Parts: sequence; C-alpha cells; structure tokens
Amino acid sequence: MQVGRIEGRFLKMLVRLTGARRILEIGMFTGYSALMMAEGLPDDGHLITCDVDPKAEAIAHRYFNESPNGHKIEVRIGPALETIKSLSGPIDMVFIDADKDNYSNYYEAVMPLVRPGGLIVADNVLWSGRVLNPESVDDHAIVAFDKLVQSDPRVENVCLTVRDGMMLAWKRP
Repeated sequence: MQVGRIEGRFLKMLVRLTGARRILEIGMFTGYSALMMAEGLPDDGHLITCDVDPKAEAIAHRYFNESPNGHKIEVRIGPALETIKSLSGPIDMVFIDADKDNYSNYYEAVMPLVRPGGLIVADNVLWSGRVLNPESVDDHAIVAFDKLVQSDPRVENVCLTVRDGMMLAWKRP
C-alpha cells in the first residue's frame, strides 16, 4: 500500500519539474508520499492530503511533526470526494492513490481545479498485471480509469512502469 523510495523520489522530482506550489493527495496511508512531495515544494508551498483512516492520520502526523517539511502538509480526514468539493483551484498537481473504485470519480472531480499545465498522477494503474485480465471490481475500475485518461482530449498522458504503474496526465492549456 505504501509508495516506495523510487516512486517517492520520482514524485518529488515531478513537484520540482512542474513548479508545483499547491498539491492535492488522495490517499495518505503513512504519509511517506506526502513528505516526499512536500520536500519538493518551496517553503511556502502547500499540500492537502486526504484519508478516511484516523489511525493512518496518527501515524502520518508523527512523521510530519518530525520532518522539516511537515509544516507544508494539511491533513483532511473524510471522504476525498467531499474534500475535493470544498477546495478551490488552481491546484498544480494531484496524486491519486486510494480507493481504486473511485479513481475515475476523483479524476473528474479534480480536473476543473487543476491549472492548465498542471499534472494528475495516479498510482497502481498496472495493478500487478491484473489490468490484462480483470476479474474483481477493483480490477475493472483501474481498467476503466486507464481508458478514461487515455481517451481524454483534455490531457496528454503516459503510463510509466514505475513500481505498479503510474499514469501521468498533463492538463492541456
């Protein structure tokens, strides 16, 4: 469930390459990916991370408090779609890594908030190869998400084979 070191460093690099100042993360778990992205933000940058698990929040807060970049991170506990409704744009980068059934819903919900030239990144889009022979609800949800992004004229996209697959969707100006 946790983003690994290579993916974390890649996310940090994406933050720097895009010049992101505002990031939305959907799915916090232990907070590692949030910390890696926060490290790439300027000192006055801001990252909102969403999760539904108060236990995960307690774990993540411990690490956020120990990090010199923890002050850049705001945790929102509750359904991510509700959090997204409460936000205003522009957002420079979005990282989707929670609740695979809702990937397409998250994507559509954040699209109006993402600035032109902004980036949406989704994790687990190869789903351990199960996208080739989907059986479960999650399998079909990831396949549907991949197809949605690949057919979306609002973005340019690429699927990378980093860990379990990362979809990068750059919003056209």
